[in-house]
Amino acid sequence: MVNGAPAGGPQEREVAMNGWFRLTLGLLAVVVGAVWTVQGLGYVDGSVMTDQRIWALLGPVLALVGLALLWLGVRARNRR
Repeated sequence: MVNGAPAGGPQEREVAMNGWFRLTLGLLAVVVGAVWTVQGLGYVDGSVMTDQRIWALLGPVLALVGLALLWLGVRARNRR
């Protein structure tokens, strides 16, 4: 820290923010993908998505994209 500011230039701070953004977006995608999957499989009632095969297929795809974003976010955070 120099004068109360974190060490590193603007590029390091940008990588750190980019990492947090990917982590947040990835976590959100995993959660939404899981919800879509269980709705598509019929485990959650009261939705137009219940028992719809398309959501049972799109949910895991979205969850995998979320896991990839989480992985990229962790890598970006560890690089600094």
